[in-house]
Amino acid sequence: MAVATDSATEIDPRLVLQALEITPATALREEISIPGSKSYTNRAVFIAALADGDTELEHALMSEDTQLAAGAVQRYGQVEVSLDPAGERMAFHPTGASMVAPADEIVMGNAGTPIRILTAYASLGRGTSRITGNSRMQERPIQDLIDGLQQLGVPARTVRGNGCPPVEVIGARLKGGTARIRGSVSSQFTTAILLSAPYAEDAVEIEITDDLTSKPYVDMTLQIMREFGVQTEREGYRRFRVGAGQRYRGQPYRIEPDASNMSYFLAAAAISGGRIRVPGIGRRSVQGDLRFLQVLEQMGCSSRAEEDSVELLGGRLRGIDVDMNWMPDLVPTLAAVAAFADGRTRITNIGNLRIKECDRIAAMEAELAKVGVRAESTKDTLTVHGGKPLGAQIETYNDHRIAMSFAIIGLFTPHMVIRNPGCVSKSCPTFWQLLDGLRS
Repeated sequence: MAVATDSATEIDPRLVLQALEITPATALREEISIPGSKSYTNRAVFIAALADGDTELEHALMSEDTQLAAGAVQRYGQVEVSLDPAGERMAFHPTGASMVAPADEIVMGNAGTPIRILTAYASLGRGTSRITGNSRMQERPIQDLIDGLQQLGVPARTVRGNGCPPVEVIGARLKGGTARIRGSVSSQFTTAILLSAPYAEDAVEIEITDDLTSKPYVDMTLQIMREFGVQTEREGYRRFRVGAGQRYRGQPYRIEPDASNMSYFLAAAAISGGRIRVPGIGRRSVQGDLRFLQVLEQMGCSSRAEEDSVELLGGRLRGIDVDMNWMPDLVPTLAAVAAFADGRTRITNIGNLRIKECDRIAAMEAELAKVGVRAESTKDTLTVHGGKPLGAQIETYNDHRIAMSFAIIGLFTPHMVIRNPGCVSKSCPTFWQLLDGLRS
């Protein structure tokens, strides 16, 4: 079942190139608008698919991940989805039909958050769901989520018994109760259960048995659930409870800009010593990646967060020691900035980066070496020794965050070539156009 598309935007031809050389910037603009948050759009897609009444998502991110999510929910039959890429809108209309698992396997590429949320979502539909991803996704862990669903009454398993996709979920079995799961591998397992929990037969409690990683992403989950009418109880990041019988309410909902994607443009201002302002996101945002402003301040920049905008002014950069467990997706961005800083930057508590779209710690260490920047790593740290990067051919490992981080280095370093530039489609398909717009 295809998702209806109302209109289409022109595809950037750079997305299909084998390699792209970055044109260095002579000057940078002082304001840029950032597309909608991938994390909020992913969560909103699954909420809207379950909600009573119509939902329209405004300023939704139209990326590979979010469109895979939209296509997946429609295959269960209870909601019609239409996409308007040009208008940055997604519309969800309940069909009145019951939620039934599709007969065919659902393939989710390397969309980590959507495949995990979908695995819990599948517990609500009648029938057996078979869900898989690409070769890298089939190496990424999901067993903690499977264990949690089993404790809540859901017959679920990994098909190969190795704790990774493909998974099989027998639906209409989310009974409720208490799920005790680890949080140190990924916060996405907690998010996945929380989003489907209102539709369980009884209340759902989640108990985190160790230290939850990427805590702000769970804050985002609880916030958007509340904004769609579902209340939760919590004890810090150790215990969460969702009462039974609650339902999401369909509504118009505007997605705020993506703080993760914003980080690349903040990095450009930091490296250049320039100024950048981003409208549409402000100090009230719960996106954890907004804390990148504070990290850049420690490195010598200054920043300001208003109600509806953030601003960064670059300064002389110095190396720092920083724990990035709360915002691990920004480690590649930080490493790009650190490549230009005086002294060394030691980034700690980031072991879960080894199970992302690629092993991001190993990838950054290897590619920084190519551009003449010394870096070394341990199991859960990355240390970058600042210097003067040189141009090189960068392998992206089909990882959007590696591509975008080295593209920012390329703004200030001639002859930087990014291989597989189309991998940015996963989270920011307009990235190369945004980079064009950043140049003054």
